[in-house]
Amino acid sequence: MSSTRTLIRGGLVITASDEIHADVLIDGSRIVALAAHGSDVAAGWSADRTIDATGKYVIPGGVDGHTHMEMPFGGTYASDTFETGTRAAAWGGTTTIVDFAIQSPGKSLREGLDAWHEKADGNCAVDYGFHMILADVNEQSLKEMDLLVQEGVTSFKLFMAYPGVFYSDDGQILRAMQRASGNGGLIMMHAENGIAIDVLVEQALAEGRTDPRHHGEVRKALLEAEATHRAIQLARVAEAPLYVVHVSAEEALAELAAARDKGLPVFGETCPQYLFLSTDNLAEPDFEGSKYVCSTPLRPKEHQAALWRGLRTNDLQVVSTDHCPFCFTGQKELGRGDFSKIPNGLPGVENRMDLLHQAVVDGHITRRRWIEIACATPARMFGLYPKKGTIAPGADADIVIYDPHAEQIISAETHHMNVDYSAYEGKRVTGRVETVLSRGVPVIDTRHYVGHAGQGVYLPRGVCQYAN
Repeated sequence: MSSTRTLIRGGLVITASDEIHADVLIDGSRIVALAAHGSDVAAGWSADRTIDATGKYVIPGGVDGHTHMEMPFGGTYASDTFETGTRAAAWGGTTTIVDFAIQSPGKSLREGLDAWHEKADGNCAVDYGFHMILADVNEQSLKEMDLLVQEGVTSFKLFMAYPGVFYSDDGQILRAMQRASGNGGLIMMHAENGIAIDVLVEQALAEGRTDPRHHGEVRKALLEAEATHRAIQLARVAEAPLYVVHVSAEEALAELAAARDKGLPVFGETCPQYLFLSTDNLAEPDFEGSKYVCSTPLRPKEHQAALWRGLRTNDLQVVSTDHCPFCFTGQKELGRGDFSKIPNGLPGVENRMDLLHQAVVDGHITRRRWIEIACATPARMFGLYPKKGTIAPGADADIVIYDPHAEQIISAETHHMNVDYSAYEGKRVTGRVETVLSRGVPVIDTRHYVGHAGQGVYLPRGVCQYAN
């Protein structure tokens, strides 16, 4: 059977490195050629299907390197399944997610990975890979890390937070980093001093400070900065690269910047919630603040300027979502009267590309930097480039036709995530996804969902392309 040829004509192709008025030729699942619009070469192309992208951007599908579909937390589960979550991702112009498989304490990494394959395989609308959460660092799990890297699970998340759940002590962290240094894996760190935070939580509750805003107050920026500093020093001792997830505080960013100034292989990610939301949201009355409980927590507004600056100076390299949605009704409400029982996480997989385009409109970042932090760098960071994250011959035809002039109002009424609120309810943004191709096949076609569960395939990944 011959493969379908698709031609995208007349758009502005934007990658991390270029902006060119070019036509894009796709054969089957791959991009085969680009040529200047109106050139003899482009004029000579024929195709089974032509997409008119005049006046639109033609961008790589987004790569969201940090999602938690169906994640168990605090006696409940994240409300998006792999089916609903990846469908919502596609609506938002994201064509690849890397989710976190979880090792249960006392169990092997393999059992955790198998459990996540069972949830995801055959259910995803877009392509997906896995990181591995290490909840139990011991001789057996350290050995298993080598095997997983060989099989394409090349990044491992550790927690300095959540004692009694995911927490690893400094000795365990050092051992895992040493192992990663030897096998090419990348350690991802949730950097908050969980032991100290637990003391502050206990004291706050004892004093009757139980509202959602106290979640932000006890998880102090200094304790994020301290943990970030400690993680960097441990990585230096182990001679291992380090990727710090969901950086939210100016003080933590300063630690990353100082390490990078020394030339260390230290990387940082932030998330839209830290760029667009703040402790003002956590303080919303009538328990509405619970909608915004996540860890690391939202910070006072003045931290936002530092994070935007970090994205411009490349002290932060990636914007992921940490998508981990819990419904307000029946899930967030578990923490009424005790903020420590509010499930931690926000919905966002559908909003990231649009919010970052709004940042382009607002002058925080350039168009190419938008594509760099949302597509190209996460693809390189997690061993998927140049298959993902760019528009170039040989790359997968994961392409978004993006209307930079369309206006929309973000709302739970219209989003496709399986959650009963939006963290950005009522926010007006300029720019909207129009059509999405995943490996050359439409998932969204002129604002209609035409994809299906099982269209996405599992992606074994290479090693971090920045660390070696």
